This record gives sequence, structure tokens and C-alpha cells, in this order.
Amino acid sequence: MRAYHPPLNALGLIIMIFGLLMGFPLAVSAWLDDGATLAYDQAIFGTFVAGLILWTITRGVRRDLRVHDGFFLVAATWVVLPLFGALPLLAFLPTLSFTDAYFEAVSGLTATGATVLTGLDDLPISINLWRTFMHWIGGMGVIVLVVAILPLLGIGGRQLYKAEVPTPMKDASLTPRIAETAKGLWLTYLLLTVACGFSLWGAGLEGWDALIHAFTITGLGGFSSKDASLGHFDNLNVELVTITFALLAGLNYATHYLALVRGSFRPYLRDPEIPFYFGVLLFSIAMLTVYMMYWQIHADLFTTLRNVAFHVVSISTSLGLAIDDYTSWPMFAQIWILFLGSFVACSGSAGGGIKMMRAIILYKQVLREIVRSLHPHAVRPVRMGKKPVPETILHAVLGFSFMYMVSIVSLTLILSATGLELVTSFSAVVACLNNTGPGLEAVGPAANYQALSAFHKWVLAFTMILGRLEIFTFLVVLTPAFWRR
Repeated sequence: MRAYHPPLNALGLIIMIFGLLMGFPLAVSAWLDDGATLAYDQAIFGTFVAGLILWTITRGVRRDLRVHDGFFLVAATWVVLPLFGALPLLAFLPTLSFTDAYFEAVSGLTATGATVLTGLDDLPISINLWRTFMHWIGGMGVIVLVVAILPLLGIGGRQLYKAEVPTPMKDASLTPRIAETAKGLWLTYLLLTVACGFSLWGAGLEGWDALIHAFTITGLGGFSSKDASLGHFDNLNVELVTITFALLAGLNYATHYLALVRGSFRPYLRDPEIPFYFGVLLFSIAMLTVYMMYWQIHADLFTTLRNVAFHVVSISTSLGLAIDDYTSWPMFAQIWILFLGSFVACSGSAGGGIKMMRAIILYKQVLREIVRSLHPHAVRPVRMGKKPVPETILHAVLGFSFMYMVSIVSLTLILSATGLELVTSFSAVVACLNNTGPGLEAVGPAANYQALSAFHKWVLAFTMILGRLEIFTFLVVLTPAFWRR
């Protein structure tokens, strides 16, 4: 067991930092006197003490973290932190079950947005703020946050960063030191959040609603302070701001950072994902608008375009906010936007799914195999931009894509075996694995996950963590080989 003391020691530090982050909603609660202050007092005390105890009893073994430790720490962080993230909810909502509180916290930290709560309009501002603040923390990744602010801990930052950052090309650094890279990404993330918040405020939202939804949008979560989601406001300007910043948040933050430090748009022009990203979105909006007009789902072209554009961007980027119940659309349109959430978000963003980079690599690999079938001796490397993709990355992408499909099929079968309706089962698994939030039928945007059984919620909580860690990071820890000395 002492072999796991170094990652457990780091986990203790992460838990303590997480407890300190609860001080933000606590300060808001105390300032507004919204009645939730005691809940945060108890949660902060319990979280900090638990982290301190774990940190203290594992101090004996001091060494840098290895790759093996990095996998363990990242997986443990995403399983354990929701236990503490649920504490304010449990303390303030005594009728809330532990299962529901843990599910809500997992959904918050994985930036999924699948909720089990109702009556959001009547909750204290600080509680809704905490829910979306978890989106913001988890959107970029709490491990990256720790590497950014604690570079001198000697806990093997590169191993954590490689296990945490969602992209198939994780070895590329923006700066020579991994801590500087993480700081740069978080600075970019913070600036985008501030810009989003002020834009929402200027578009007509009240201050707290603007802040709450800024955390949701830049974290590409999906929690809202309103039961009707963003549709509560019925404000076109707010919807346009949301679309704009969801599109920005769906891009690679490394590209944003390079454009920021160089003061140039050239990094965007050189990003090979961006043409595919906007191309797929524009095609989907145009195609679905024509399709919906044919079926006369909405009254006129403007209303149709407004609804289609918002939901295509929201679901594709895995944001998950809604302005209408899109489950009233024809099933083709529903399945199309659910499918988009599986791959549109760019690598290095807070979005979910297999990411656009992997989708491009798969597409080019298929084209290469077609050419090879016609010309067996042809040499046709798969390229991203002007650079050939190494065979190791090709194999990793193919393996990941296979496990992604296996995960969807297996988890859908598990849910449907309990008697849950097939479309609900499938869409819930896809929405949670892609960290999108709303699905179809019983878990669509007009409903939530509250009606599901405790077993369903635990399966879907596992699914959200599996998706947030892009499957392999989590599955590696579950293999017997991982635990052999």
C-alpha cells in the first residue's frame, strides 16, 4: 500500500484545494444571506479535514509521480472529488439522496449537465453558483489546475497533464515547462470566462445569472439556474452570445493561447481541426433548417433557424443548454444533433466525445485504406495539416474509437436490460459519455434524470467519468494488470 502513498498524498492536497474553492460560493452565500451559509461551512470543514488527514498519513514516502501513479491519481480524483462536491447539496437539501447528490456532483465536475434537481429557479444563488462553478473547475480539468498552481510539489506534472488533457497528441507542449503550459491554458480559460460573463450581462441577463451561465458556457457544461434552461429568458441576444462563446469554448484552448500570446490570428488558420469544425456545424445548421422547414415544425424561417442553430451548436460542443424541447422534432433531427455531440468538439477543449481530431484521423485513414485497396503499393501517409500522423497515434485512435463504440453498446444494453426504454437508454449513455447532458425521450431537455432508478444513475455516473477521462485513463486503472506489482 505504501507504493500508493505518493499519489494519495497528492490526492490529499487536491481535496484540500477543492475545499478551499468552496469558499467562493460560501462568500457569495454570506454576502447575499441566502440561507446556505451553514451548508458550505460544514462542507468546507469536512472536505479540508479529510484532505488533511489523507495528506498527513501518506507523507512518509516522498518521490515524483510515475506514469502509473498519474493514471491512479487522475482516476481517483474524478471519483473522489464528487463525494465532496455533493456535500453542500446534501447539507442544504436534506431530502436529496446520496445517489442523487453524487450524480449531480459528477455531472458538475465532468461538465456534463445532466441534472436530477427541479425547482432550480427557487434555489439560493450560491447553490446554483456552486453547481456551475464545478463545471468551470472540471471543464479545463482540476488536475491541470493543480499542476498550474502547485508546480513545486514534485508530483510529476507531465504525467498528470498527459493523463488529464483530452487530445490524442498529448506530448506536445506550448511552453518548455508543463506548469507554464497549464498556467497559460488557465489564463486563456479565465479571460474567455470573463468576456462571456460581461457579454451575457450586456445582452440582458442579471449579474448573477450572467456569472452562473458564463461558468456553464466556458466549461461546456449544461447546468442552468432555471428549470427551463436558457429558454427561460427568451432573449435572442443572450442566445447569440451563448452560441459565440460555445463555439470558442469548443476550439482547442492551445490555439486560443498561442493566438493570445502572439497577438495574431495565424494559429487559428494553422489549426487543422477548425475548417472541419465549422464546416460540419454550418452544413448541419443549413441541412436541418431546410429539413425542419419541410416538416413545418416551426412557424417561419427565422424561428426555425434560431432553434436549429442554437441546438446544433449547444449539443455539438457538448454545452447542453436548450431554448426549446427539441424532442418534439422529427427523430432524424434528434439523432443527428445527438450524433454531432460525439465528435465535433476540438481536441484540447472542454467538450466531450471522441473529438474532431480523432474523427479527421479516422476519416483520412478510411480514405487511405480505399486507396490501398486500389493501389496496394501506394505510399499515402495520413496527415494533420502538413505533418504526417505517426502510426502509434493512428493505432491509439483506432483503439479508442473501438472502445468508444463498445462502451456505448455495453452500457446501453445494461440500462435496457433493467426495462428502461431503448431510446432513453441509448441517448442517456451517449449524452453522458459525450458529457453533453440532455438526451432524448425521458431524459430530454424538457425532463431530467430524476425519474431514473438509483442503479441507472450509478451506471450513468460511471459513464460520465469514463467519458471525461476519455475511456482509457479510467479503464487502465480497472484492469488487473494495473494492480500487479
